[in-house]
Amino acid sequence: MVIPVEVNGTPLSFLLDTGVKSTIIFSLSKQDSLELKETTPVNLRGLGAGGVIKGLRSKNNKIKIGEAVSDNHTIYVIFENSLNLSPRMGVPINGIIGLDFFKSFIVKTNYTSKKIKFYNPERYSYRECRRCEVFNLDFFKDKPYINFSVQRGKKEEEVTLLLDSGSSDALWLFDSAGFLSENPKNYFVDFLGLGLSGHIYGTRSRLEMVKAGDFELESVNVAFPNKEATENLELYVERDGSLGGDFLRRFIVTMDYPNKKVMLKRNRNFSDPFRYNMSGLTLEHDGVDVYAEKSTQQEYKIDELGNNSSSGNRAYDIYSKTEIFLVPRYIVAEVRENSVAQRSGILKGDEILKINGRPAHKYKLYKLNILFSSEEGKKINLDIKRNEKVFEVSFRLEKVL
Repeated sequence: MVIPVEVNGTPLSFLLDTGVKSTIIFSLSKQDSLELKETTPVNLRGLGAGGVIKGLRSKNNKIKIGEAVSDNHTIYVIFENSLNLSPRMGVPINGIIGLDFFKSFIVKTNYTSKKIKFYNPERYSYRECRRCEVFNLDFFKDKPYINFSVQRGKKEEEVTLLLDSGSSDALWLFDSAGFLSENPKNYFVDFLGLGLSGHIYGTRSRLEMVKAGDFELESVNVAFPNKEATENLELYVERDGSLGGDFLRRFIVTMDYPNKKVMLKRNRNFSDPFRYNMSGLTLEHDGVDVYAEKSTQQEYKIDELGNNSSSGNRAYDIYSKTEIFLVPRYIVAEVRENSVAQRSGILKGDEILKINGRPAHKYKLYKLNILFSSEEGKKINLDIKRNEKVFEVSFRLEKVL
């Protein structure tokens, strides 16, 4: 969920992330004019296989979301290009906002109406709700954790999960022991996402069931990040993984930070199947291209007296029109090993020109992600540009799990 945020009067777009404590800014272009207060250099580290990255800490800033305001706000600024979410999501994202802003409010996130509301805790009262469950939250270094039950085969165990709305996956677990098998093989290796310290890789699989109070969700996607992504982090000793956006979007989520509670109310997404990318392609927005679009138009032919035609039949002038646009350019950022995309010959760095006969720029990036996760056996036709040569590639979406 990306929301508009004002930082010292400058409008920006931030990813709503319950899994972070501090407000982080990155991906500021040369055109962005932003005033930051009282800056000092700092070293930062987060998920990912990279090392420490350099940044700035800025104090006494004013953050505003709608009518909700936080004064004396501390912001961390990162200049590394590795943490740039905009190309992977296809929309401008200037940073991440988390607990430091939300902790004074009760925050209700409605994924179906695409709205977020802030409430004064002193004036908020819980209403009786038959489709709701209220869970206690534990906090470690100002990050919220929740306890769920997960099941694989006959194995069921309680897990403590970071409530992480900034993750697009449903569930991450750090320990894969007892969950993965080779015969039959129930997992595949994949790119999982971008972290503060670089790219994150791991394996994807499915859990037979996740239980959250009386809620039971079946065949839930789970990812197991490689140990390199977390080995140098100081993690909450009880933490087993993260609960992400593909799980939370099935609920209206009310985060009650002051009282350390969260209420989940099932919405119309609750019974949606958990999907994954069956193409093996990860695309990203990489600058713009010039695109020329030709069209044929016609106009009534008018004589000197203003008449259309002396014979009573309508006459037209027909002419061609060419319009020039700047359009997003999509390239292949990752190709999953042994995927249908790799077997069809697609390489990292290829430019996607057309998808199923339609210019690629006609699609929003998130729509392409939905397309690649849509239906087993669906045929995908791509026009690809590589080294100034254009060729066609076709494959069918392949179910792996």
